[in-house]
Amino acid sequence: MMDDLDFSKKRVLVVGGSSGIGNGIAQGFRARGAEVHIWGTRTSAGDYSAEEGSNLEGLHYANVNVADYDELNAYEPAFDSLDVLVQSQGFVRYKQAEYAKQGWDEVMDININSVMHTATKFKPMLSKAKGSLIIVSSVSGLQANIGNPAYAASKAAAISLTKTLGQSWARDGIRVNGLAPGLVPTKLTAVTTEDKQRAEAFLRTIPLRRMGTPEDMAGVALFLASPLAAYVQGHTLIADGGLTL
Repeated sequence: MMDDLDFSKKRVLVVGGSSGIGNGIAQGFRARGAEVHIWGTRTSAGDYSAEEGSNLEGLHYANVNVADYDELNAYEPAFDSLDVLVQSQGFVRYKQAEYAKQGWDEVMDININSVMHTATKFKPMLSKAKGSLIIVSSVSGLQANIGNPAYAASKAAAISLTKTLGQSWARDGIRVNGLAPGLVPTKLTAVTTEDKQRAEAFLRTIPLRRMGTPEDMAGVALFLASPLAAYVQGHTLIADGGLTL
């Protein structure tokens, strides 16, 4: 069964793989033999530090602003085949900023518009490889998220998109599934995870009584991309320690 998690001779792209959950997923695939490419928002890989939850060792980095449709559409990747596409890009605005048009648009452009456009860009490669697309959403897409209407709405949209692409792209040989993480310490969740009182209160709502880790999320992504999930299609797997039970 371990051979099913061997990704040797496979090529993987993780959008948002420069830090946090995406970085954990990227390193998870690399550890199992894959050639892993990641996209981030900074000029070079050297602009990231380990303190930010970034481990870019062994990964092929490119700076691509997926929120800019023209830039995304014009970008020519350094590869001509792709077996797995993981979309882990994410953005949030705090202090009620998502109620204003600018904040709403910024979050939507990154969290859902870019997901669709990136998926479409790589559909031919994924179809040729009979590959796998994994869309990282959030448990926020399953429940209200006070103060962050755009984030919650975009993640709900990502879950719905996973279903729709799973249905329509199955005929092209592409398996489409999703991952909905719970609370994982990242730059986006630091407002909670780095506040002792808020973190302790949140932990009391999680049956497993711990936060998730990027490595936990990598395990789910590896499963979804592997032959072990060969008959799983259009499904978003919740990995939240029981938070939404």
